[in-house]
Amino acid sequence: GPLRLRYGTPRDYLVGLRVALPDGKLARSGGRVVKNVSGYDLNKLHLGALGTLGVIVEASFKLFPSPLFEASLVRHFDQLETALGEASRALELRMPPVALDLIRGESGFTLAARVAGSEAGARRIIGELGWEAAPAGFWEEHGHSGAATWVRLSVRRDALSAILRALPEKARWIAQPGVGVAHWFDPASPSGFLAIRAAVEAEGGSAVILAAPVEFKREVGAWGAPPPTIDLMRKLRAAFDPGETINQGRYLV
Repeated sequence: GPLRLRYGTPRDYLVGLRVALPDGKLARSGGRVVKNVSGYDLNKLHLGALGTLGVIVEASFKLFPSPLFEASLVRHFDQLETALGEASRALELRMPPVALDLIRGESGFTLAARVAGSEAGARRIIGELGWEAAPAGFWEEHGHSGAATWVRLSVRRDALSAILRALPEKARWIAQPGVGVAHWFDPASPSGFLAIRAAVEAEGGSAVILAAPVEFKREVGAWGAPPPTIDLMRKLRAAFDPGETINQGRYLV
């Protein structure tokens, strides 16, 4: 059957890379299976560098068997606070959902979850949640969400609720309470976005422009305030690509 992304981020499951370095050499880090991984963790370095230290030409990830049983569920709410409380309850279950999104729509808020595991275990969690079955094709349609201006807000899990409350009342967004990420679509103005970016950075997080018109991106900047590690990042760039020959302007360094 088709491969599906597991709950979490790519860095959680990456075990090996092959990278074309700026001088044309090919370098490997990690391995093809978990037990072969050793040495410096260059995987996460290259994954987070967005091609400024080398070009990823091959990647190996941990794979998991397909679940014996899975089901998708949704529940609708009129109030954000109620939706956030229910999201917290879902994440605290003994077998939490393998996917959980909180969606701000035109008529309120929707929690969407996918439960997977043994049939007995999954059905027990379905009963504890008490949500309704998701309509057919829900995740496929949901996966096409996006906008001309698209911002990713990333904070600690326990700080995400405050950031969501600070977003404009009519804002359209999708949040992932399990990992502390929200995708905010079409901010109304650069000044409104900068206010949210300041709140996110005050929590130690980041507000990154994933897509936007050139004028919007030029006014607010794609990345926000440089992190405390910016000097170390510059030294790494100088070590890997002293001539700055690849991906100039792609990232902070």
